[in-house]
Amino acid sequence: MIVPIRELDRLQTRIGIMPLFNPGVTLLLWALACSSTTCPEGQVRSGDECVDYQEGEPEPSDAWSPTPGTSWQWQLTGTIDISLPVDMYDIDLFDTDQSVIDRLHDEGKTVICYFSAGSFEDWREDAADFPQSTLGSPLDDWEGEWWVDITSDTIREIMASRLDMAVSRSCDGVEPDNVDAWANDNGLGINATEQLDFNRFLADQAHSRGLSVGLKNDLDQLVDLADWFDWALNESCVEYDECDILSVFTDQQKAAFHVEYVDDWADAPSLAEQVCGLGPTLDTLIKTWDLGSEFLSCE
Repeated sequence: MIVPIRELDRLQTRIGIMPLFNPGVTLLLWALACSSTTCPEGQVRSGDECVDYQEGEPEPSDAWSPTPGTSWQWQLTGTIDISLPVDMYDIDLFDTDQSVIDRLHDEGKTVICYFSAGSFEDWREDAADFPQSTLGSPLDDWEGEWWVDITSDTIREIMASRLDMAVSRSCDGVEPDNVDAWANDNGLGINATEQLDFNRFLADQAHSRGLSVGLKNDLDQLVDLADWFDWALNESCVEYDECDILSVFTDQQKAAFHVEYVDDWADAPSLAEQVCGLGPTLDTLIKTWDLGSEFLSCE
């Protein structure tokens, strides 16, 4: 039996335990109570049942597909510096002013719009659209963010709406983040097959709208996803000694954008000396964790 959260609050108050009805704890307990169906590998959730996964074929697309050597900037915070001599800007779908996107296009830049496809962020303008029952564990070190049930039709509708928003804002493509819940403590029982299904869903939905789409991290599924995605974006493959797998993309003449991080920007040049030229033909930036306007490229 599932006890409503507010009833749990009243019960715990009577026995002297601090009530649970507060942001974060409430959402996590609700999600754990509602996510009772877990499926074995090779199957995906459909309602309350597990069904065999049907792979299908990638959606045909003539969207932007960059080759290795494509210059880029990734800025998700602060005032966007549009002056850099790069081919592509990766910027936030929600927070970037439309005038910035328009000016980047006027300068001949390709505009990629970032959004989180696998998590709930409590500050986004569509946060109220996420049912509590679709929320799982909080993301480590990211306040206000929880994994979401990527098997949920509602979650997929929200992500489709975000892709529509990317089209309406004249984005050339998208960078869906947090598409590796299966490899993390997601609190929802998401397996690798369900992640594969969701990531292919995102790619197909992007391509059906004429959007380019990049695969963010999820290195263990690169081989199975390379035909669906136009490019890759990886964080910290040098730090974790896993850059070689990105040759799955570069061998197909698809760009593998890559970032290594520093805590202090003064350390950026020395890190660049260590990481530039390692692995396959990566398009590497050095950035700080807040992904501001700082820019150091290995080119």
